Amino acid sequence: MEKQAEKKVITLKTLTKSNVWDVQENDIFRMWEGADKDPDVKDNVRRFVDIIRSAFMIEEVNTDSPLVVTKYEKQGYKVGQVKLDENKHITWAIKKRPIMRVTDLTYENIRHISAAKLIEVLDRNFGGGWDSLSQSIKDIIESGFDISTTTLPKDRLHKKGGLYEKKVEDGFEVLEVAKGSWVEAIFAKVKPEAEKPRMKFASAMSDDEDEDADVEIEDNYNKPDEDDVEIEDPDDDDINEDNYSTMMDLGSGDPDEEAEGLADYGEE
Repeated sequence: MEKQAEKKVITLKTLTKSNVWDVQENDIFRMWEGADKDPDVKDNVRRFVDIIRSAFMIEEVNTDSPLVVTKYEKQGYKVGQVKLDENKHITWAIKKRPIMRVTDLTYENIRHISAAKLIEVLDRNFGGGWDSLSQSIKDIIESGFDISTTTLPKDRLHKKGGLYEKKVEDGFEVLEVAKGSWVEAIFAKVKPEAEKPRMKFASAMSDDEDEDADVEIEDNYNKPDEDDVEIEDPDDDDINEDNYSTMMDLGSGDPDEEAEGLADYGEE
């Protein structure tokens, strides 16, 4: 309970392009209250506004007309005053930027949406399946979510005890993309934030020296050489449900899953 009470409140000076996605419109107006008295804020107004604009749409309202204010409010904006310096009050209409399309996804906001929201965004954009996304969008998504896919005939996708059922039981959200008589299933689950591996040298150094000795290490032990693997593409005529593709998390060892997840390169 004490830890929850100690949760830090985001202020204008601690606002970043990542945590700005955690705040709402009313929080923005609250942050600006009295901020003009802080010299750090006065000297960096543009920087703070740029951070806010990365997650919010901001319109400057140049009239006190109730009709104009009502118009903005009907569009989902919150309207209020902010004081950018000691002598200037302005009226802002602000609204959180919606995440509707895959192009709205960024490294800053990807960890601020749920797996269900991601599936909704993907569903709105999909046509060709996971491989239809650009590599840059895939990289953004996979920085915040565990993603796996499998493509199977419609009548086998929901097979009892199969991959689909196990993924759902494991907490994955799923999107189904029809591909003729086959279906591609895209599974998504929020990826836990993990600290980078660190190695600490054992020695008789002081505590300060020990802190300096922390070394970040990159795990390349299991990384295969590019020349070690050679894959042959089968002819399109040889495609069947025993060689059709699946990209999924390996390591379960379940023969049924492996049968559903054999590699298919026929469509490539």
